[in-house]
Amino acid sequence: MSNLPDPIDRRHFRAADSDREKIASLLREAAGDGRLSLDELDDRLAALYEARTYAELQSLVADLPYEELSTRARQRAFDEIALGKIPKLAVAFLSGFKKQGAWSIPGNFTAITFMGGGQIDLREARFTEGEVTIRVFAMMGGVQITVPSDADLVVDGFAVMGGFGHREGSQQYRGPRIRITGFALMGGVEVRRRDRREGRQGPKSTS
Repeated sequence: MSNLPDPIDRRHFRAADSDREKIASLLREAAGDGRLSLDELDDRLAALYEARTYAELQSLVADLPYEELSTRARQRAFDEIALGKIPKLAVAFLSGFKKQGAWSIPGNFTAITFMGGGQIDLREARFTEGEVTIRVFAMMGGVQITVPSDADLVVDGFAVMGGFGHREGSQQYRGPRIRITGFALMGGVEVRRRDRREGRQGPKSTS
């Protein structure tokens, strides 16, 4: 007769925030592949940040080839970094730029506008790191930044003869961590929360 203890069922262990972020990345990858609709992605992300155990997390990807997805996501991130494909800078000089859709954003991203404008939409972006810092410098121009409605958002930039987003604590949100900082001179930086399922026309401001 064996005196070995019964095996521990890890499915009932409490999950950490880092575990939830890994599952969130898999869900976004699946949506990018067309395996999930935007409505399904929103529903699963909402359930994800309410989940408490590994079993609850696993149930959210049970119908997805998550091992294949995770391998491909890691390889894609490695390839993009190794080949320098991840954009770290966007500049608009008497012109404009737009970053939206399923683009990869690094841990640090800088946007500069001079008598121009830019749009940065992070709702479908692939986060290569757990936290993203966006530094914006707007001189006689403007930048509009759209973040997911569940983003853990901190805005701490400032402006002279202009405006810079809104200041908001991060304690009530469980989505990706995003910090927006920088400086606006005779220009503006507008930060908006927007649900992923909303269309691209006229995002609603919550500032």
